[in-house]
Amino acid sequence: MAKLSPMMVAPPLVFAALAALFYFGMKRDNPDELPSQLVGKQAPPVELAQLGETPLLTDEVLAQPTVKLVNFWGTWCVACRAEHPTLLWMRDNLDVPLHGINFDDTTARALAYLEEDGNPFSHLGEAKTARTKIDWGVYGAPETFIIDANGRVVMRFAGPITQRVLNETILPAIEKAKVGEMPSS
Repeated sequence: MAKLSPMMVAPPLVFAALAALFYFGMKRDNPDELPSQLVGKQAPPVELAQLGETPLLTDEVLAQPTVKLVNFWGTWCVACRAEHPTLLWMRDNLDVPLHGINFDDTTARALAYLEEDGNPFSHLGEAKTARTKIDWGVYGAPETFIIDANGRVVMRFAGPITQRVLNETILPAIEKAKVGEMPSS
């Protein structure tokens, strides 16, 4: 009887494992959504530096008894620049404060950008270390978190907030957060 080599068995096993991974990944409720371990938990602490004259985003601000959004952004991020007009619209038209965390950027570039294109944030901070980014599970930009009045993360959205995303995803999640529901994902 011929002996089977591990090199003959390994490729079909690897293929089967990858096929199963892809299959179950496509069968998720929303394959476009990136899950977050923070949903349903208290918002992590922030350790930020002052960025210009905008009030500093602190743990006390995040604990205020109102629904709020936290947006991670950087001037180097093309998608952040694309969502900026929507953030300005949100600032002017929603009764929900929008807080910003600038990361992996220079202070001078961030301030120049906000001066030139407008500042949508009621509170702002600059992450000088990776700690805040790691604690929040942020690995890219932009990423936006919706925090309820109890300080719990109710939603994480990775990617630019377009008008469509605002209408179909963000606004319904804000409304659910206002009545104390967790958005279904």
